[in-house]
Amino acid sequence: MGSQTPSDYRLQKSKCVFLGQEDVGKTCILMRFMHDIFDPNYHATIGIDFLSRTIVVDKQTVRLQLWDTAGQERFRSLIPSYIRDSSVSIVVYDIASRDSFEQTSEWIKRIRETKSNEGIIFLVGNKTDLSEKRVVSFEEGAAKAKKEEVYFCETSAKSGAGVNAVSQVYYRIPKMYNFFYSNFKCTWLPKFPVLVFSTCLFETLARFG
Repeated sequence: MGSQTPSDYRLQKSKCVFLGQEDVGKTCILMRFMHDIFDPNYHATIGIDFLSRTIVVDKQTVRLQLWDTAGQERFRSLIPSYIRDSSVSIVVYDIASRDSFEQTSEWIKRIRETKSNEGIIFLVGNKTDLSEKRVVSFEEGAAKAKKEEVYFCETSAKSGAGVNAVSQVYYRIPKMYNFFYSNFKCTWLPKFPVLVFSTCLFETLARFG
């Protein structure tokens, strides 16, 4: 019987939960991915929304189950039950909001308390189209991700940058690939997460199913 590769048993279904303060653009990222649209007047999420999309990654079908959570304080008691059985937790901040960036530490802490340090966590800096209003640098985001031992990327829901781009960089680093899957925890891989995940958020999420 041939040996299994990670893709044989991991690239089937992935539950991803989006977290972060209000108005950081979680819903806009999802709308860009699902429908390739951007609506600056999109209403704030009330409670929890669910979206699903099937995509093909490296000739294999992957079903993404995407949970969009509200950032308002009054809805936070609902969130742990959705985090608990997720494959990936995505913590989003606005690169033009220092407060939303600082609050990501609390979101990451909450995820780890809920999941007993298991699973994958992404830190995502959104709204890179607002370069003139940027107050959180790419380097700051990457440094925080390294400190927290999570993965990092930047996106723009408005332009689509980092959301829908197709990247094959992942398989160009086979040693990192094999290491990650043999240590399926939130282990920091130097330079690798920033390099790969700054190009394609959703294709990467599918690989973590």
